[in-house]
Amino acid sequence: MERTLVLLLLSLAVAQSFSHQRGLIFNLDNGELCLQSAQCKSNCCHRTSGLSLARCANKAIEFEECSPKSLYGVYYKCPCEQGLTCEADNSLVGSITNTNYGICQDPQNSSK
Repeated sequence: MERTLVLLLLSLAVAQSFSHQRGLIFNLDNGELCLQSAQCKSNCCHRTSGLSLARCANKAIEFEECSPKSLYGVYYKCPCEQGLTCEADNSLVGSITNTNYGICQDPQNSSK
């Protein structure tokens, strides 16, 4: 049992070191296939439809369509860049059905 645990930990350590160097699992560039946003440098794993393959993509800029935080880690519309907010329906139903799209806005400009 201890041998198995040591081998597992050693395998994970090796995989982790390769993933950051080559981007095999994490630290993926835009356009690379992904399963979760945490894998992408941009923190957005995006798919265009329910049947399409998800790929890393840029976060949404001001006035682009966006999604608030996804329950699944994959987005139909990427969340906003840092400093912007996604003015969208934040209901649980919208999160589950992934239809809670909005528009990225600068919170400093929207208060004026």
